[in-house]
Amino acid sequence: MSRRTATRPQEKPALARITLKGPYELSLMRSAGQIVAEVHQAIKQAVKPGVTTGELNRLADALIRKRNGVPSFLGYNGFPASICASINDELVHGIPSARRMLKAGDIISVDVGVIYKGFHGDSAWTYPVGEIGDEAKRLLAVTEQSLYLAIEQVVPGRTFGDVAAAIQSYVEAQGFSVVREYTGHGIGRQMHEEPQILHYLHPDDKVRHWILRPGMTIAIEPMVNAGTWKTKVLDDDWTVVPEDRRLSAHFEHTLAVTDHGVEILTRSR
Repeated sequence: MSRRTATRPQEKPALARITLKGPYELSLMRSAGQIVAEVHQAIKQAVKPGVTTGELNRLADALIRKRNGVPSFLGYNGFPASICASINDELVHGIPSARRMLKAGDIISVDVGVIYKGFHGDSAWTYPVGEIGDEAKRLLAVTEQSLYLAIEQVVPGRTFGDVAAAIQSYVEAQGFSVVREYTGHGIGRQMHEEPQILHYLHPDDKVRHWILRPGMTIAIEPMVNAGTWKTKVLDDDWTVVPEDRRLSAHFEHTLAVTDHGVEILTRSR
């Protein structure tokens, strides 16, 4: 689940509050991440025309609990569901509903969070519903690729600015825009820990200079729009859409910085 950024990001840097994880904490985060990955595999199989987002929510909730996890999102700041399900021009934080039925040609972004023995895993993926249009195909491909280009930068000695630059330069070269108002985040015992991670370069963002260190655990989640990067929140006070209401995509993994590079904790094993 993304984190909303302040108007002037990171005016008061919180480097001292970053919690580095040791082997035991990482083992629990791996377990949380694997439950998240399993839920996404089930969601991927279930996404098809005629399925409602409410059904996807029930599927995810049941599987999380079967694996002795707890849905991270349910009740978080009052969020009423176990997953976020955002269709077409909905960027993030869409609320599942028995009345929202998927149609062929839709795209749906599903964000899944799990708590396992006190530690969180968090991953989002955007899925096609049947055959989708050319712009939607390219948007999904570009957004997913921007995530993996960012992940390549998650090694000790690189900076959060390297991560942001990898996303922004690639996405904008493809003619799309990177959302400014929602960010990635640290993750661990809390779903949203320090630091707040921008996916673009901002002159006031002090975090861009911070060096990645072994033990850091972060969620990187580029959100990419076909048109403007500017967003607004709908009347439900949760669902975020681009101002121009064009298509939007969202891909996210939870990552651990290790001595040897990066470990993707929410990737299927």
